[in-house]
Amino acid sequence: MRVLVVEDARALAEVVAEGLRDQGMAVDVAYDGLAAAVKLDVNSYDVVVLDRDLPGIHGDTLCQMITDRDPRPMVIMLTAADSPGDRVGGLTLGADDYLAKPFHFPELVLRVRSLARRRPAAHPRTLRACGIELDPARRTASRDGRPLDLSVKEFALLEALLLASPAYLSTEALLEQVWDEHADPFTNTVTVTVGRLRRKLGDPPIITTTPGVGYRIPDASE
Repeated sequence: MRVLVVEDARALAEVVAEGLRDQGMAVDVAYDGLAAAVKLDVNSYDVVVLDRDLPGIHGDTLCQMITDRDPRPMVIMLTAADSPGDRVGGLTLGADDYLAKPFHFPELVLRVRSLARRRPAAHPRTLRACGIELDPARRTASRDGRPLDLSVKEFALLEALLLASPAYLSTEALLEQVWDEHADPFTNTVTVTVGRLRRKLGDPPIITTTPGVGYRIPDASE
């Protein structure tokens, strides 16, 4: 899952971003509406965590711009105002959810995950292929009934491969979906993480590699 955090309070933005990354999400940050608009033009996001009072482009305007996209990310709007009128106003602009500051971080995580599941063309709650079962909401994964003890990045990598199965994902696509815009495309991060994941999945191997194409998990019929 890829998330864009748009928040002009830099300390809060970094705390939210790091917390979401700890939950296995790929997170980019923008500190004003103009920077957010640029990132939205370049990258594809599942959810935008959007502060309402932004410099550059106001959060209300940015929300309307996001709503006009097809396909578009889901939007959870953050604001210091919590009156019924403010909530209705935010939702009328096209926001999918609304959370008043200060908020409890676990609630934000739950709402972000819930929005990602509600996104048009969202995937099933539990992902399955080749004996693997992965539940992104509960953060559980198993193979043939055996629980898998995965790191945050290993879990996110497996989730991305299952979502794409039986298609291939290139190294560049995995860097974009599992890491974030700051990932170095010239490192062997993906190769190393795939190697660790393969060892934890055990035999027989199920992640296949085609040089110059990428990685994939085939479907059961292959």
